[in-house]
Amino acid sequence: MADKTFDLITIGAGSGGVAASRRAAALGARVAICEEDRVGGTCVIRGCVPKKLLMYGSAFSQEFDDARGFGWEINGARHDWARLVQAKDKEVDRLEQIYQTMLTKAGVERLEGRATVVDAHTVEVKGKRYRAERILIATGSRTSTPAFEGAELAIDSNGALDLTARPDRLLVVGGGYIALEMASIFNAVGSQVDVAFRRDNILGNFDTDLQQALQEALIGRGIQLLSKTEVASIRLHQGKREVRFKSGQTASYDQVLLATGRTPNTQDMGLEAAGVKLGQRGEILVNAEHQSSVPSIYAVGDVVNEINLTPWAIGSGRALVERLYGPGKAKPNRQTVPAAIFSQPQLATVGLSEAQALEQHDTVQVFISRFRPMKNTLSGRDEKTLMKLVVDAQTDRVLGCHMVGPDAAEIIQGFAVALTCGATKAQFDATVGLHPSAAEEFVTLREMTREVKRG
Repeated sequence: MADKTFDLITIGAGSGGVAASRRAAALGARVAICEEDRVGGTCVIRGCVPKKLLMYGSAFSQEFDDARGFGWEINGARHDWARLVQAKDKEVDRLEQIYQTMLTKAGVERLEGRATVVDAHTVEVKGKRYRAERILIATGSRTSTPAFEGAELAIDSNGALDLTARPDRLLVVGGGYIALEMASIFNAVGSQVDVAFRRDNILGNFDTDLQQALQEALIGRGIQLLSKTEVASIRLHQGKREVRFKSGQTASYDQVLLATGRTPNTQDMGLEAAGVKLGQRGEILVNAEHQSSVPSIYAVGDVVNEINLTPWAIGSGRALVERLYGPGKAKPNRQTVPAAIFSQPQLATVGLSEAQALEQHDTVQVFISRFRPMKNTLSGRDEKTLMKLVVDAQTDRVLGCHMVGPDAAEIIQGFAVALTCGATKAQFDATVGLHPSAAEEFVTLREMTREVKRG
């Protein structure tokens, strides 16, 4: 017998699970949400929010350096890492309370503890069983640790967010967005940072011009990029982490941060026993309606390893419950989901890369601008901004909009609206630029850099 019955039980109180649960409750469904850890999930507690707070804090070092060119004399500035982490923790605690309050006000019942799926309609939490017409899995993902000797001596991104002292010398292992964001933060607060990655370039799935632009900027800021480099082992020696690379070279670091990817959270949940099919990486396999192989069990967010971004999890979750409990039929637009890397400088993108565009279109026109931002002229900073448009030569539709430079995330968000509306290059050209701004460059790109044909 079930202890209680609901219309919907959500497992996982991260961004996607909370958004879906609140919306379902607003539509009249009886909803419960299960969480074994803190409410807010990876984004609020261990990811986007705390990371960006640390990014803001670390970015002041560049402002201090640049200020001299504008007539300021700033002497004796020093950074207190522990104080920044304390401030970050206080803000995360505040946001968690807000998430808890939102669930309570929405009428969503919280079931605290680890949930397991007993069958197609039953969930167990701390020995109690609850039944529901539908179950939604929104358990997100966890950091994955590579298998090599001494890997336990390193920290992951969770550990990096909670360090109470800044390491003087740091090795970041990985070439993805988490690795580069963490490398940028610690570099800006004064750590000597090396980044080791297996491929030729960082950000393997991003547009090649963006890869190159960010790579040059990171090197210019003093980060050492070690391409085609893998760790063989880590050992403790006189309080340091002695790292041996597969090349045979060794180096000593105060700390090693592993940022080598994430794995869907589906372990020991009873999913397979309940008939839910999983993919090779443990992700829940779903159809276009986010329905699993068990018709009453759905999944959204990183646990399906689809588009692993917070707004996509939120949008997918809301759209799902709108279809289940309301009149909604709309789904988020997969083709125009913007993404940003909060490295220093930022990288942001929406739409197709040049390579992706060529896979889908016969001829692609590319417009690129590289320029020194106005602020860098007086500061003396050589770092350049890159802006790139990818256009379908046949229809004139803008397929991709990409940027590396200050405020890239804020700028690209606006152009994501244009791409969602199907804007053409002619419409970009017809838009009056806001002067003087970096963003105006996107609507003043007149000279085509190259035209590329498929094959």
